[in-house]
Amino acid sequence: MNGLLKGELNEVWGKGKWHNLFAPVDIAAVVLFRIAFGFIMFWEVTRYFRHDWIYRYWVEPLWNFSYGPFNFSPLGINGMHILWVILGILALFIMFGFLYRISTVLFFCGFTYTFLLEQGRYLNHFYLVVLLSFVLIFIPANRYYSIDARIWKNIKSPVIEAWCLWMVRFMIAVPYFFGGVAKINPDWLQGYPLRIWLLGDLDFPIIGPYFTEYWMILIMSYSGLLLDLFIVPALLWKKTRKYGFVVIALFHIMNDQLFTIGIFPWFMMLATTLFFDPSWPRQFRNFFKNKSKLLITKDDISRFESYVNTVNRKPILIGISIFCSIQILLPFRHLLIPGNVHWTEEGHRYSWHMKLRSKRGYTDFFVKNKADGVTTEIDLYAYLQDWQIDDMDGKPYMIWEFADFLRKEYALMGMDVEVYVDALASLNGRKYQRIIDQNVDIAAQPKPNFGYADWILPLTTPLSEQRE
Repeated sequence: MNGLLKGELNEVWGKGKWHNLFAPVDIAAVVLFRIAFGFIMFWEVTRYFRHDWIYRYWVEPLWNFSYGPFNFSPLGINGMHILWVILGILALFIMFGFLYRISTVLFFCGFTYTFLLEQGRYLNHFYLVVLLSFVLIFIPANRYYSIDARIWKNIKSPVIEAWCLWMVRFMIAVPYFFGGVAKINPDWLQGYPLRIWLLGDLDFPIIGPYFTEYWMILIMSYSGLLLDLFIVPALLWKKTRKYGFVVIALFHIMNDQLFTIGIFPWFMMLATTLFFDPSWPRQFRNFFKNKSKLLITKDDISRFESYVNTVNRKPILIGISIFCSIQILLPFRHLLIPGNVHWTEEGHRYSWHMKLRSKRGYTDFFVKNKADGVTTEIDLYAYLQDWQIDDMDGKPYMIWEFADFLRKEYALMGMDVEVYVDALASLNGRKYQRIIDQNVDIAAQPKPNFGYADWILPLTTPLSEQRE
């Protein structure tokens, strides 16, 4: 049977049903995303082996800032290396669509486990990988161009439910939009922290010599803000889609050159192609094969319709609603907490506050024995790696974690102690000021989760008071 001409997929399903979340859309774009996701994750795994990061981040440290309430511990040198080998294999399985359902579940669990082991390694693109790998569990992206579809021919289909495509599009849109919303803050609007960072890239081609000029800094700041806010609408509107993609591709290439952010620019560039017509990979292939028709038949649509009519839609719609609501509301939670979120860090994570703060700090810990009142200063390097200390400085939630660790360590030695800190921090070039009340026993305070911690001192140093 002849394939459907471009645009006929809409007509076959019927007017008024095309925009339904369970309507058929070409699976080609989702398949390409599956392949790209698996390939980039495999690439990331190889980077961890090449740079010996597995040992550096999970074997060498005596103690990790694990996420509560999980409080996972690393598996040891052999266990962690085996885990990352398995993650690499699973990434390839996802890419080739082999044992896809099992592979996505195991990859999500394994990668999320490594993510939860160390708060000092929090990166927005790792969080995005966790979310996308979770979403892929529920999306049958192995129905086409996969080993699974060759083995189990009954699952093969060139179309997929529209909600599958829109869920992945939603997860790609979220970092863009909320990244733009987060930039609407006084520091970014005055060119910080870009003004600090770009001074180290004066050799950047063409525009680098102008990074010392305030007008260039403002152009970079405001263009980044506007791009994040409006790129998704531009990609959704057919008339501006191609121009939007060119702009965002150039943006990611420039970010890759300016900042050390690993796979994130390339991953987002490939993922942004999801906003094109879902059949574009098939059309691209057919162009070079000199074919004018798509390989989707009316029989394919008929089989899809028979299948989708048996689907219980209510659980899917409930799950989509809950998941999307969390992703929309979570980035706004810091508005309910007093203080500057980039200073207090309360509500900073999981909110897509990307590259919005340059923070330095110095933290000294003091343990006071309640029995005799003797106070001892802690040698941080006896417990932590230098990269852990650097990441902890200026972050109250990590300072609390280490204070709680010290309290428990001394309790094992039969000592009941208080833990005090002398913590200074500088935000976006400001002069240093105390970030934590040095008269408060930090270890006796409740864990700072999603609420307000009154032992975190408010930011009072204006941006105009820059450190030397």
